[in-house]
Amino acid sequence: MEKKNAKPAKLKIRKGDLVKVIAGDSKGSQGKIVEIIIDKNRAVVEGANMVSKHTKPNAANPNGGIVKQEAAIHISNLALVEPSTGKTTRVGRKLNDAGKLVRVSKKSGEEIK
Repeated sequence: MEKKNAKPAKLKIRKGDLVKVIAGDSKGSQGKIVEIIIDKNRAVVEGANMVSKHTKPNAANPNGGIVKQEAAIHISNLALVEPSTGKTTRVGRKLNDAGKLVRVSKKSGEEIK
């Protein structure tokens, strides 16, 4: 049972990050995060977790039919890909020289942009 007025957890990944799917049917595929659904702890990843959606005919698509599109994946099944090495890493948070809280790679200690 979900708590009411529960504050969502602080997510370690953001829109635009390059991630790798580490579990599920799309395991091993990489892509950029297109959208994050904070209240459900899910993310839509470009080219991963493709599903077939049946669409009715409309003005944009007069014939209707079956469209392949990305579905949301739980963020626990995603790992951030470090831009410098291309390997997956966990994410930490640290104060930088300017006193701002930034994301850092646990493997290399580098700041993640």
